[in-house]
Amino acid sequence: MSVTAVPLQHVKKSVRIWIWLGVIVAIAAAFGLAWWGVKSMPTQDEIASRMTNEQFLARNKTQPGVKTTESGLQYQIIKEGEGPTAQDGGAVFLNYEGTFRDGKVFDKSQQPTPFPVQDGASIPGFYEGLKLMKKGGEYRLWIPANLAYGERSPDPSRVPANSMLIFKVTVDRLMTPAEVQVMMQQMQTQGPPQGPEGAPQGRQPQQ
Repeated sequence: MSVTAVPLQHVKKSVRIWIWLGVIVAIAAAFGLAWWGVKSMPTQDEIASRMTNEQFLARNKTQPGVKTTESGLQYQIIKEGEGPTAQDGGAVFLNYEGTFRDGKVFDKSQQPTPFPVQDGASIPGFYEGLKLMKKGGEYRLWIPANLAYGERSPDPSRVPANSMLIFKVTVDRLMTPAEVQVMMQQMQTQGPPQGPEGAPQGRQPQQ
């Protein structure tokens, strides 16, 4: 069986070089456009920073796993803890990181920090969040401005007025009200303990 050869027109070497150069340039341009498109896409933090607090919370409550309480606090259980939830009069030892909507960190614990579970001991949204927590649990809290510092920030240079606050929290351990009472009695002879630096200080919720 014979195979008929198809005559191909000879392409000069210089022409082949220009063809390959054209292909390489086209591929490079395609990759460049794709990379520019990726680089130009805004991050989630950038998108969030352009929203108002109300727009952000309205969008956030539709995200998987996010729950909203009657007060407007939004929270997400990242890891379910064990045992009972924190009780009023008790205390929660936790590690936390506080950020704004744009992802900027304004506060971060260096070690497990004790927080009393008591109305007025911390900002209202944080106090409400504490009562949802269990030992070993991990949580994220989105605290609207009216449940945070509102217009009366204790340090406007650090936390601007009317800021919505986001906390990522890991619970180290809980103390029951009875255990807190015993600890307080033991400390009476040693003087009052100093409060943790950077703790979300308490204030009365805005009407």
